[in-house]
Amino acid sequence: MTSDERPFSFRAVALAAFLPTLLFSIGEGAIIPIIPIAAGNLGASLAIAGLISSMVMLGELIGDIPSGWVVSRIGERTSMIYAAIVAIGGVVVCLLAPNYWVLMGGIFLVGLATAVFALARHAFMTSYVPARYRARALSTLGGIFRAGWFIGPLIASAVIAVTGSTQSVFWIFIVSCLGSVIVLIALPDPEKMFGPSTVAAVEKGQSLSAGEEEAEERTRGLFRTIWSFKGVLARMGTGVALIGAIRSARTVMLPLWAVSIGISESNTALIIGIAGAIDFGLFYASGQIMDRWGRMWSALPSMLGLSAGFLVLAFTHDLPSNIAWYIGVSMFLSVANGIGSGIIMTLGADLAPKDQPAPFLGAWRFAGDAGQAAAPLLVSLLTALVSIAFASGVVGIFGLVGAGMLARYIPRYVPKRPRPA
Repeated sequence: MTSDERPFSFRAVALAAFLPTLLFSIGEGAIIPIIPIAAGNLGASLAIAGLISSMVMLGELIGDIPSGWVVSRIGERTSMIYAAIVAIGGVVVCLLAPNYWVLMGGIFLVGLATAVFALARHAFMTSYVPARYRARALSTLGGIFRAGWFIGPLIASAVIAVTGSTQSVFWIFIVSCLGSVIVLIALPDPEKMFGPSTVAAVEKGQSLSAGEEEAEERTRGLFRTIWSFKGVLARMGTGVALIGAIRSARTVMLPLWAVSIGISESNTALIIGIAGAIDFGLFYASGQIMDRWGRMWSALPSMLGLSAGFLVLAFTHDLPSNIAWYIGVSMFLSVANGIGSGIIMTLGADLAPKDQPAPFLGAWRFAGDAGQAAAPLLVSLLTALVSIAFASGVVGIFGLVGAGMLARYIPRYVPKRPRPA
């Protein structure tokens, strides 16, 4: 039975992949805004707090390397379960951390778990969702992830307001991960819900589903693949790395900036949650823009908007109205980020070789994650050496460089899609 002939139900996918993803994302979204605050409570400086916040992205980057091996060996659903358990372990370390160095280790564990969880849920889609439904399912999955990132901070804001404790937010992630594990364990075997997956390969006597094989291909020989595609990765890949960089700088910079100008923990989470809602509301519009007018019309406005937001933010730190500026720029950055939703995955799909896309997509994802991991480290360094306002300005300039590279190379590598009649 082919993948397109197998029985399929979006309701079954919602239970098996969407709901665990939503729960995991809510927990992660809840803790991201309060990491700098938790670090500051343990005596970390503003720069060190930024470094600790960057451990999520650094963990994801390093986790990209073994995640394919893990998924191919123990399967998609089991990988998601164990990733959620590792994330719980990381959060427990954060809760018990006697100093900010131990907190850093706990946050790093969360990043590792996130990398495995993300690849496993994608592999699940490849194995059990028929090809003709897969684009819609993956698009919905991206929207579910963004929904978690705005629901999480709103819950965090309410929990902080009730308990008066920043540490209590870590319990949201624990409960979310436990919920995700319970859902995954309680569900029947995926083959009973979707029918048997197609066996794509047999390795060392073990049958691999299509998703498991793709997961392994994405990470096996990663650096050899990067070298094989060095031309396109040096051009388009660098542009994508800068997209990842400016996005992760936003994730780290906004909570850090709130600490710097004295916004309370509860209000910080509330502002970031509302900004996340704006971001979430635009993910479908981004896809429409890319399909109707071409990739450039999503990538360039997004990058230019993010750059402008950081450059404006750089000059507002010491103004009497700095809190109002912070709120306004946060919302503007969310609009800019929202209209670029899915651009990295879409460009990767456009550029990947049709006969064997998985290795290229693994290298492509690694390029984006490398930029995503490097930017917060740069923000932390510049904050320590100069100031957080200077770091914001530098991020804005890097965004302009990225916009220039995308403007130059998207027309060269990705043919423009004509607007439908």
